[in-house]
Amino acid sequence: MGELTVLGLGPGSPEKRTAEVQHALEAADLIVGYDTYVDPLKIEFPGKEFFTSGMMKEIDRCRSALEQAAAGKKTVMVSSGDAGVYGMASPILELAADFPDVQIRILPGITAATSGAALLGAPLSHDFAVISLSDRLTPWEEITRRVSLLAEANMPIVIYNPSSHSRRGYLKEICQILLKKLPADTPCGLARNIGRDGEAAEILTLSALSQTEPDMFTTVFIGDQTTRIAGGRMVTPRGYQV
Repeated sequence: MGELTVLGLGPGSPEKRTAEVQHALEAADLIVGYDTYVDPLKIEFPGKEFFTSGMMKEIDRCRSALEQAAAGKKTVMVSSGDAGVYGMASPILELAADFPDVQIRILPGITAATSGAALLGAPLSHDFAVISLSDRLTPWEEITRRVSLLAEANMPIVIYNPSSHSRRGYLKEICQILLKKLPADTPCGLARNIGRDGEAAEILTLSALSQTEPDMFTTVFIGDQTTRIAGGRMVTPRGYQV
């Protein structure tokens, strides 16, 4: 029986990995993943075997990981954040039917929603939604439809992949949709380079956010009508009487 572990590395630094994830990396024969995420592991684990590739090669990586696990190598497939949140857990499981002799284990990691929220304060203390602005796998019309519905729902929104070289202006369009339902002074936040060099957090209004062009290493937080600033931190009340 082959063994493949699919895991999330968390936001970046080794200190923010779970102990379970760290043990799986230490025990692996082969580590597979997107080169940007795996390259730092090559320094940390010089005795391991690695297989990496770039963007748009996700299915090839997943199939290779399953093939190597089926061949007897203790294999790890890595994602940033959590492997089940915009990560590699779902394609691995979709392909797994072709590899019935491979036992698959999925280990959670700290995703950008929670790690970024911690930098900003407590913006996600009540119900919230997460959406990606990447239209590589989801049509832009579907993304804007979902945001329109979220604007009606009145809950904080976390935005992954707010911008890239090919997607400039997407966040501004999303903000314009939200400004039809939310006040211009709604508290928002930016969490940049979470868990990496250059880590930073910024709190601003929805109006100011609409004029901002964050990079692909930024996670965006948009408050709801209850979100406020307390002591310089972004807070969405849970509902307790304070």
